[in-house]
Amino acid sequence: MASSRTLFGGFSLICEGKLNFGSFCIQRAIIDVINLLFLFVFYLLLLVGSVKRHQGSVVNRRDWISLTVSICCALISILYLGVGLWNLIEKNDGFNNLSWLVELFRGLLWISLSVSLLVQKSQWVKIVISAWWVSFSLLVSALHIEVLFRTHSIENFDIFPWIVNILLLFCAFRNFHHLARKQVEDESLSEPLLVEKEEKNQTDLCQATFLSKISFSWINPLLSLGYLRPLALEDIPSISTEDESSLAYQKFANAWESLMREKSSSDRRNLVIRAITKVYFKESIFIAVCAILRTISVVALPLLLYAFVNYSNQEEGNLQEGLVLLGYLILSKVVESLSQRHWYFASRRSGMRMRSALMVAVYQKQLKLSSSGRKRHSTGEIVNYIAVDAYRMGEFPWWFHSTWSLVLQLFMSMGVLFSVVGLGAIPGIVPLLICGFLNMPVAKILQKCQSEFMISQDERLRTTSEILNSMKIIKLQSWEEKFKSLIESLRDKEFKWLSKQQFLRPYGTALYWTCPTVVSSVVFLGCALFGSAPLNAGTIFTVLATLRSMAEPVRTLPEALSILIQVKVSFDRINTFLLDDELKNDEVRRIPLQNSDRSVKVQAGNFGWDPEITSPTLRNVDLEIKRGQKIAVCGPVAAGKSSILYAILGEIPKLSGTVHVFGSIAYVSQTSWIQSGTIRDNILYGKPMDTGKYEKAIKSCALDKDINSFDHGDLTEIGQRGINMSGGQKQRIQLARAVYNDADIYLLDDPFSAVDAHTASVLFNDCVMAALEKKTVILVTHQVEFLSEVDRILVMEGGNITQSGSYEELLMAGTAFERLVNAHRHSITALGSLNSEGQGESQGLAPEMSNGSYPTKQNSEGEISVKGPPGVQLTQDEETEIGDVGWKPFLDYVSVSKGSLHLSLSLLTQFLFVILQAASTYWLAFAIQIPSMTSSLLIGVYTGIATLSTGFVFFRSHFAAHLGLRASKAFFSGLTNAIFKAPMLFFDSTPVGRILTRASSDMSILDFDIPFAIIFMAAGATEAIATIGIMAFITWQVLIVAILVMVAVNYIQGYYMSSARELIRINGTTKAPVMNYAAETSLGVVTIRAFNMVDRFFQNYLKLVDTDATLLFLSNAAMEWLVLRIETLQNLTLFTAAFFLLLLPKNQVTPGLVGLSLSYALSLTGTQIFASRWYCNLSNYIISVERIKQFMHIPAEPPAIIEDNRPLSSWPSKGRIELQELKIRYRPNAPLVLKGISCTFQEGTRIGVVGRTGSGKTTLISALFRLVEPASGKILIDGLDICSMGLKDLRMKLSIIPQEPTLFRGSIRTNLDPLGLYSDDEIWKALEKCQLKTTISLLPNKLDSSVSDEGENWSVGQRQLFCLGRVLLKRNRILVLDEATASIDSATDAILQRIIRQEFSNFTVITVAHRVPTVIDSDMVMVLSYGQLLEYDEPSNLMETNSSFSKLVAEYWSSCRRNSYQNFSSDQ
Repeated sequence: MASSRTLFGGFSLICEGKLNFGSFCIQRAIIDVINLLFLFVFYLLLLVGSVKRHQGSVVNRRDWISLTVSICCALISILYLGVGLWNLIEKNDGFNNLSWLVELFRGLLWISLSVSLLVQKSQWVKIVISAWWVSFSLLVSALHIEVLFRTHSIENFDIFPWIVNILLLFCAFRNFHHLARKQVEDESLSEPLLVEKEEKNQTDLCQATFLSKISFSWINPLLSLGYLRPLALEDIPSISTEDESSLAYQKFANAWESLMREKSSSDRRNLVIRAITKVYFKESIFIAVCAILRTISVVALPLLLYAFVNYSNQEEGNLQEGLVLLGYLILSKVVESLSQRHWYFASRRSGMRMRSALMVAVYQKQLKLSSSGRKRHSTGEIVNYIAVDAYRMGEFPWWFHSTWSLVLQLFMSMGVLFSVVGLGAIPGIVPLLICGFLNMPVAKILQKCQSEFMISQDERLRTTSEILNSMKIIKLQSWEEKFKSLIESLRDKEFKWLSKQQFLRPYGTALYWTCPTVVSSVVFLGCALFGSAPLNAGTIFTVLATLRSMAEPVRTLPEALSILIQVKVSFDRINTFLLDDELKNDEVRRIPLQNSDRSVKVQAGNFGWDPEITSPTLRNVDLEIKRGQKIAVCGPVAAGKSSILYAILGEIPKLSGTVHVFGSIAYVSQTSWIQSGTIRDNILYGKPMDTGKYEKAIKSCALDKDINSFDHGDLTEIGQRGINMSGGQKQRIQLARAVYNDADIYLLDDPFSAVDAHTASVLFNDCVMAALEKKTVILVTHQVEFLSEVDRILVMEGGNITQSGSYEELLMAGTAFERLVNAHRHSITALGSLNSEGQGESQGLAPEMSNGSYPTKQNSEGEISVKGPPGVQLTQDEETEIGDVGWKPFLDYVSVSKGSLHLSLSLLTQFLFVILQAASTYWLAFAIQIPSMTSSLLIGVYTGIATLSTGFVFFRSHFAAHLGLRASKAFFSGLTNAIFKAPMLFFDSTPVGRILTRASSDMSILDFDIPFAIIFMAAGATEAIATIGIMAFITWQVLIVAILVMVAVNYIQGYYMSSARELIRINGTTKAPVMNYAAETSLGVVTIRAFNMVDRFFQNYLKLVDTDATLLFLSNAAMEWLVLRIETLQNLTLFTAAFFLLLLPKNQVTPGLVGLSLSYALSLTGTQIFASRWYCNLSNYIISVERIKQFMHIPAEPPAIIEDNRPLSSWPSKGRIELQELKIRYRPNAPLVLKGISCTFQEGTRIGVVGRTGSGKTTLISALFRLVEPASGKILIDGLDICSMGLKDLRMKLSIIPQEPTLFRGSIRTNLDPLGLYSDDEIWKALEKCQLKTTISLLPNKLDSSVSDEGENWSVGQRQLFCLGRVLLKRNRILVLDEATASIDSATDAILQRIIRQEFSNFTVITVAHRVPTVIDSDMVMVLSYGQLLEYDEPSNLMETNSSFSKLVAEYWSSCRRNSYQNFSSDQ
């Protein structure tokens, strides 16, 4: 208090002893104080700058504007100094009047301004002096306008300085413009000069003027286009250079690297937070300034209300004084509006940059992640780091600045409260603190619920993803109910936390509304008890307005702290990931191919996937491969064959030894890795098109016929993970990619296992031996028939290269290699003994084969599954609604959830709440005018009505929570049922990411956002109507403006929503590709690194991130554009109401009603924004209802059970299958795939199904399991038409070992027996039969040993054995083997065939196989071609004629004969 008296005393001394804030002298003195502060900061920055650097930059001499204005400032300075000295010397009162000091100070000020125009050292100095010029010029202009308004004249002495002030304002805007342009130039210069930047239509923000940026008008062109027609992705301008993810990542990476260099081992601080702080600290300063300005303007409003009520209390009001108050109100609201809009926009823009930087950092890290790192972070987890943790950063700066600014707002509001009511405010602190502390446990419980919910959601989504990727095997095994119940049980766990959280929210809402009521009642009571302030209109409504501004921090701070804690968790997760092990560059030394005759050299190599385990995966590897050599690697399952390729690639950690690779590498993985996109994209793999080379690659990989048969040729879209291609096609596309890449060394990991024997022979001869003739090839294979053609064979067993040499050398040496060859010979013997005529025929064909002339390669299975109406791709663009769909999704939301009662009750309680709130404040306005009214009655009635209203607001939120939970349950149930009942064609044509976004982000919006968005929108609308009603009750004239404003607001909202709705919809389709691309990359990272394509994938990812960020950026900008205009219009209503209150004759309206009207008017803008924001949010959220509803109406496959047509439990007792004129097509109007097949599979027989790759074998199996329904014809099993029964009844009675073995995350037990039907003894017996018992019994957890995502911790061969184990447990009368032994060696294959013969001797066994020996001992053989049945007879009969089967046998036999028959004969 003493310091304030001293200050006021100083003012009095300057202004002739008068302290009147309305006087021009005092106002001018305040301007001088502000200038003094700027002067101090300016000289401090100059001093700091001179200490840091010794060189300064003086303004360019050609800048005549700055020089001219500087001279003008110097002249004014001389004028002021002269006047100051004159006053000091000539006046007799000496130091009693300090006016001379003021003049001297102003002289110093103007000379400093002159210096500031000439010396501009750093960017910060420029910003400070520009802000100084702006504030000085605006304040002086405001003062002179007021002087002119009140006195109609101005002193001559002030005219010249005022003109110079306007010139200073012009210079400030020039400075801001130069700074903005320089920043963009600097950022573009920081990019590599060699990178060509494509010309883009960038957002208009880049070229926007200052006024356009302030008002967000730069987005007008996009909004007007969106108003004229629905926006499409092509209409969206690209993001500005300064917001690009490449720049954001570069800055983050630089900061990260510098922190990593400084980091000590004991430093446990989070590096991601420190790097982000380092990069975005400067941006945060501008946001902080905006936040402070907004906080000051909000806190000032109750004081203005107090001034207005006091003005209305005056007997004779001075209109000029009232207009000054109105001016301050306008200034305060304009500052609040502009600062808040730019705070929100700048913080979200900064958040977008952080988000992009971290998304790219995570992606870049996964490209470098080591094998041990990949074990610790699954594909799903990496996608989560991007989709959840990095995405969370988008809102982080906003919440961070909200937290501290709300604390500041709380303390400043308390200061205002004390200044108005004095000691009476002290009792109010107690309930305020109690409310704050009560908020904390609620917030804590909410946070606990949220974190538990997130954990449960992660678990559900991981399981959902796994199920969607394995939907084919689930349908074949009829496990839908089991996995559906698993998803539902995980959702129930998630729903428990969701409902707990939603039912807690009403308590928080009630507390939020109770707090102002209780605190205000206690403050009024304190005023009455202490007598510190009169309980008049001024005090009461100022207290209420102040408490309203305090309620926001009290309510929001716990939520803000909770979100900041979540952000911290995300920072920690990303930090852990970014610090994880990377692939070491020294694992393999890559040397460019020059004149060396070597390709690969490994010396004393020991390699281990897990460095902590003492026994390495590969031991004592010594290997030297010459350029151009063809090396084969063979051995039993899990011998380490793939690991040797990984060692050459540098993917497996090297424990000791050296690896040298001479030249570039191309790699073909065992499990094919195909990207979403066209066949051409997958083959070119980012390289430019060379037609000759491209056609050669396609032909050598036997893809030419396939491509010609597709409607779209090589532009056919491949579904996610190649889902619409057969296994053989995917492998051949991989091979073509490698061939086209034209590398020096080719690493081929068992590429022939997914194709038939003939195609394998074509690939080996045309591709490996011909197209790659001059290349070094290391081929892992189980096909013994090719081994005699290679230069050298490596035999592996138990992680050791046990033998090495040519085919002949190894046969002489015996042991392991001999066992492999003998197993193969055994199968050939069976084949050869069928018929000597067949053998002779094959001998006759051999020369033809060796000359490279093969029977025509037919089109493949994939063509069948991608066939559709001409011009239609299988994987189509995601459907989105276009334009305004009106109230339909909202009505769908209410009808599906059956929540109309809860919605009605919620709206009714909201309506009653608003009425009671208005009644409580009206009571105060009315009662204070009654002289006999006691304080206790006044406060008691107010407290009673207000407390009753909080009861209604509690029930409002409670009913909304009920509505939301009902909707969540109904929509989730509908979506899950629809997905599990969808036909297989839906999964073939729909990327998994598209389904997952509905199950995750769209479902989250339904869970959390929509119910409360409905209520908040209704609350905002009813409160806005009530506010206008109260204002009109006191000054009816305001109604004219209010109605016009409401019409304008409605038009602007509609104008905005046309574009915003489409931006949100498009954004819904841009997020999924970012996640899909990251998931695809994670699965194929070994291939990407092998081909040295890391940079290309990184650049593609940057483009996807930028596209996604652009839509977020434009959505935020459009929202601020809308809010600024609504605020401006509603402020017009407020200013009109305040103006009419000033014009009202005295005593016509009581001060209480003035206070009531203004207290509501001040909240009008906020209320309207609240309503508009939630209306727009709801319009955007409701799109999620549209999207989920789309998938709730997928045409379902036939029912699982048809009660009237259930087969007997013993069916099928025989296993007889009859095909009657069976015709299959995959889509309506598509060509037939199976073209009228008729035959009978007798009970207990073994039927072999053969044909070229793609002849319709897999389609026949799909028809048997009804994955696709017959177009016409029938399939009868034991006389029953399979189409007459339910799918479950059919599929449960059939067993299958599929072409692609599928395991689920869990244990060995749950993978073998998901339904829990068998005992441990039965499981062990099955494992023993399928050769896995020894391996599993050595594991510490036996049957409970873990199986990781997609069974990645087991080899492909072992996974196939698990699938065999499943059918051995089921023992159904009909067994289908769909190329079941393609991934295992001949020896193991022979053992398994023997087991199947023993175990299923009296069963009907249908075998689809690529290896002829697999079907040669079948009772019957079916030969398919082009979907037609060519032959169906006993193999011996077919071999006696010139049949298609005998030709297939001859092809296989001839390739085997060339490779091994001579040795076989010599051994005989």
